[in-house]
Amino acid sequence: AGPEARGGGSRVTPVAYEDDIVTWSEEQAHALRAAGHAGANLPIDWEHVAEEIEALGKSQARELASRIAIVLFHLMKLEIAPAPEPRAGWRDTVQEQRDEIERLLADAPSLRPTIPAVIGKELGKARNRARIAIAGHDEQPRIALDTLAYTEQQVLGEWFPGAA
Repeated sequence: AGPEARGGGSRVTPVAYEDDIVTWSEEQAHALRAAGHAGANLPIDWEHVAEEIEALGKSQARELASRIAIVLFHLMKLEIAPAPEPRAGWRDTVQEQRDEIERLLADAPSLRPTIPAVIGKELGKARNRARIAIAGHDEQPRIALDTLAYTEQQVLGEWFPGAA
C-alpha cells in the first residue's frame, strides 16, 4: 500500500524523513518510479533505486514484528515457566524491547496502527517458541499456552504477568 492508501488520498505535502521514515520511503519510491516512467534523462536505475528506498520502510516493519515477537515470547515464558529463574532476565528483555519499539515508532509512527495485526501474526510463532523452550528444560507449563493472548497495551505498556 502506497502513501495514498495509508492516508486516504493524494498527499499535498510530502512527509519529511524525520517525521515518518516508512511513509517517506513509500512516497519517495512512488516519486522515483513516476520520474522513471516520465523518462527523466538521468543515468539512474529508477526502478531499483525505488525498490531500495521502499525496502527501507519494509525493514522497519520487519523490525517491529521481530521486537514484538520477542516481547510475546518472554511474556509467555513468564506466565508458563514453573522455574523461579531467570525471570528477572526475561523481564529485562521485555522492557528493553518495549523501549526499542517506542524508538522505532517515534521514527515510523505510521506503523503504530499495524501493531494489533502484528501481535496477531506473531502470537502463534511465540507460542511455538515458548512450547519448545519449556520442553527443552523438561518442565510442564503452569498454564496452557493456547489460552494466552495479549493486547497492545500488555505488549507495549508496563504490564507484566502476575503484576496487579
